[in-house]
Amino acid sequence: MDDNLLLLWNSTSSGEVKVKQLSEIIDLSMKQTRRKLHQWQEEGWLTFQSGKGRGNVSILQWIKDVEVTYEKLFLAKIETYSIEEISKLLLLNWSLETKQRLMNIFQSKFGFHQEDLDRLIIPRYYHFLTFHPLKAADVHSANLVANVYNRVVALNEDNTITSELAHSWELTATKLTLYLRKDIHFHDGSILKAEDVVLSFKGMKQSREYAELWSPIINISSPSPLVVELEFTDGCTYILQLLSMIPASIHKEVHGQIIGTGSFYIAEDSEEKTLLCAFKQFFRERPLLDRVEFIQVSKEFNALYYGANESKNVGTFEVESDSGFGIVLLNPFRPTDMARKEVRDYIHMLIDQNRQQISQVHTRISENTSGCLIGYSKPYSMPKIKKPIMTGPLIMKVVSYAKDVSYWLKDILEQAGLAVVIEEISFQDAVNKDQFNLDADLFVHGEIFELNQSFSYFFFLKNAFSPLHKLTQTDIKLKQLILGYNDLPFEQWTDHHLKIEDYLIQNSLCIPLYYSKRQIPFSINLMNVEIKHFGYVDLAKLWMKS
Repeated sequence: MDDNLLLLWNSTSSGEVKVKQLSEIIDLSMKQTRRKLHQWQEEGWLTFQSGKGRGNVSILQWIKDVEVTYEKLFLAKIETYSIEEISKLLLLNWSLETKQRLMNIFQSKFGFHQEDLDRLIIPRYYHFLTFHPLKAADVHSANLVANVYNRVVALNEDNTITSELAHSWELTATKLTLYLRKDIHFHDGSILKAEDVVLSFKGMKQSREYAELWSPIINISSPSPLVVELEFTDGCTYILQLLSMIPASIHKEVHGQIIGTGSFYIAEDSEEKTLLCAFKQFFRERPLLDRVEFIQVSKEFNALYYGANESKNVGTFEVESDSGFGIVLLNPFRPTDMARKEVRDYIHMLIDQNRQQISQVHTRISENTSGCLIGYSKPYSMPKIKKPIMTGPLIMKVVSYAKDVSYWLKDILEQAGLAVVIEEISFQDAVNKDQFNLDADLFVHGEIFELNQSFSYFFFLKNAFSPLHKLTQTDIKLKQLILGYNDLPFEQWTDHHLKIEDYLIQNSLCIPLYYSKRQIPFSINLMNVEIKHFGYVDLAKLWMKS
């Protein structure tokens, strides 16, 4: 088996190629690469048509599936090869899914017998949009990321910081030094290095969505093995909290796949199913479930978490968790009536007068007359004001997950004599298309905080995925308020949150609408149900009674 051929197969598709790029992938000179290509062509793996002239595009066409063929060879050799010989074959550049499958076969063959699998089935209404930590802006993708990757530290609900990939740290006014654990395995079997952490942090710092959050950090480096330093000359009061967030998950790219160190790895992803398998080399306690299968179902399907060998009529119990809150965002930047505060205040008054009806739209939502900060936001009410003169209809963007609430709001506005034009947008477009809201006068947004409410609110204000991003970048008063975080210890942020929230409410820019709860039914055989990131169950802690 030629490892270079397998590497090329897993890195390059049929089509136009450049020999220089191919040589970089397989780490050979261009002359050696051309020889290899001609050799593989003679062996019937591919066809290669060289471009004429230096730098011109060549054409590569695969004839055989290299990995499938090599996997068959592996399975044939496992019957006759020694453990040492088979171990060397496992070091080839397999794709992650194939490598894990071959490792399981290897363990089974040589004495690591696997008992019947504990499999959890979870209905999936939507396909996961991404598995990349930096792109997981929706709660479903972010919750999956939380189980597949680790952060260097964890921020708990009570504001305490605990260790994950970093076992210790030293924090001064201008520098954070992280000390990483030894022998942490990535899902491909490689060992975590300080350079992997540095690259992950630099990736987040350089991303458009999170660059502003990272602006105080001026340097990220590794002065010695398993040590990472972050420098911030003018201070950064929230550095540890920042490194605990899902986008700060440590990851690396191998053959086009993003891999992590988490308790589960992604073994399969298709239109029908997303499969997570327990990572046996996880640096903490191995998950007690062997597999978690997210199965695509229609929205009418009951969202029951149950074991693969159980009847769907099994006894159940429900666990209730917070599922975030809903707000109405009014856009002051369009050259329409919404730029006038009197118009925004009138809409705000209408919402305030009708919020108590919101539970009629859906039983799991209830009116929010306070704000985004549960336990801290203060109840308020709007005074009655006259309807302002309107010059045209209001444009309301409607995202699929908020469709019912949005049409409820449309009816209220129209009953008060305001013309409303609806423009529907898909959930995927709402997440992936930058600033979709700028073409709308108003829209309903649902938000779910990760775990720690205080830092999540700050994160909501500052990251570029937030629908408030344009506002926080443009409104002078709001920008000044947000700069105030720079001089405040994290423990003193709550009062400052409330000042910002009050400004947004008083100016009818961000209007509280509802709180949302989620009731998740579980099989009575599932044990140790703990709610963690985004109000979802911690998959690593679940186990199943037989």
